[in-house]
Amino acid sequence: MIPALIVLLYLGIVLYIGIFAFRRGTSTSEDFFVASRSLGPWVFLLTVFGTNMTAFAILGSSGLAYQRGIGVYGLMASSSGLVIPLTLLFIGTRLWAVGKRHGHMTQVQYFRDRWECNGIGTVIFALTALMMVPYIVIGVMGGGQTLEAISGGKVPYWAGGLIVALVVMAYVFFGGMRGVAWVNAFQTVLFLVFGSIAFFLIARSLGGFDRIVAEIAQEPRTAPLLTRQRISPEEFFSYTFIPLSAIMFPHMAIMCMTAARVTSFKRTVVFYPLCIALIWLPSVFLGVVAAHQFPGLRLGESDDVILRLLNEHTDVILAGALGAAIMACVMATDSQIMALSTMFSEDLFRHYGGRARFGERAEVWFGRGSVIAITLAAYVVALALKDVKSIFDLAIRFGFSGFASLAPVMLAALFWKRSTKWGALAACLWVATSMLALA
Repeated sequence: MIPALIVLLYLGIVLYIGIFAFRRGTSTSEDFFVASRSLGPWVFLLTVFGTNMTAFAILGSSGLAYQRGIGVYGLMASSSGLVIPLTLLFIGTRLWAVGKRHGHMTQVQYFRDRWECNGIGTVIFALTALMMVPYIVIGVMGGGQTLEAISGGKVPYWAGGLIVALVVMAYVFFGGMRGVAWVNAFQTVLFLVFGSIAFFLIARSLGGFDRIVAEIAQEPRTAPLLTRQRISPEEFFSYTFIPLSAIMFPHMAIMCMTAARVTSFKRTVVFYPLCIALIWLPSVFLGVVAAHQFPGLRLGESDDVILRLLNEHTDVILAGALGAAIMACVMATDSQIMALSTMFSEDLFRHYGGRARFGERAEVWFGRGSVIAITLAAYVVALALKDVKSIFDLAIRFGFSGFASLAPVMLAALFWKRSTKWGALAACLWVATSMLALA
């Protein structure tokens, strides 16, 4: 239980950061939902990056690399390291400027103003809110899996998921966007530093990089994992479109509106690819190493292979510290919960007269109530999906693919003067129909 207790101590620290942010905030809706548009360049960089590094990045990527090899890095990380910074530079900066000028806090507000149509905003709200659910759920699932594996099964999946859900709900409820930003900045530094340490310690315990790779290459069962043999060129090419989803994610669009200055984007564009490499390279490599160490795991069972390696190749105290770093990555779904709460408050409550009738304070409390409802709903779904085959597959199939398909709507709104609400509506209905058919 020592590693689990260290992780619980870390959760207490995170909770304190969120409460401290609450004491520094104000009672205005702009402060609660977009931190008064005041994030500095370093906090903005760490928050934007940390927002994207969820259980999908650590547990999902290593689990898929266990099954399919190092080509997983090329599937997501290499294209993300190029495409996401470009979308932040060319699209994020425009959203920031328009949002600051017109007081937008969500992308739906921008779409409504752009095409002067309430209906198209409501359609986009409903579609994006539904597609956010899988992304939030995998955070709760990752938390349950992490605590269960770190504790050797003494903390069951349902209890681990509940603890993580309650902690995230608490600091988002109190701290709002400022709490989310500060926690994400802290967590990003934590998993960048300790993730690298875990990588080197496990490699050293196994005899060094050269020895591990040589052993994997000599074994017929694992040798294909060092090639792209298990990933077809067609699949590889299709994944280059996935990073386009970044700017259509509500949490990314909302995060773009929290920057204090447009110059904050420059540092993010430069350092984002480096941060991607620091997270994805160790995760994918350790997934391949785990295939050599723990043969025979089925799809879904392989999502916790990094945690298995930690338990076997580091001492108890260090396993707990590194487990806390992995938990930091898993818990990055706080920004998704905050984004969905902002959308419910701004795109529904405020837009349809709630703020005008009950006041700004009621809008903030509606947002806090949404945080509770969203988190509890995600926990219930996570329990139902305990035996899902793969976190990576769940995120790609029902999250990233849908948002990537909506990217043309954002591009048309920002760069094509002749785009219309009917074109946007047709695109949204096409995406919704496709997602349902594929589901």
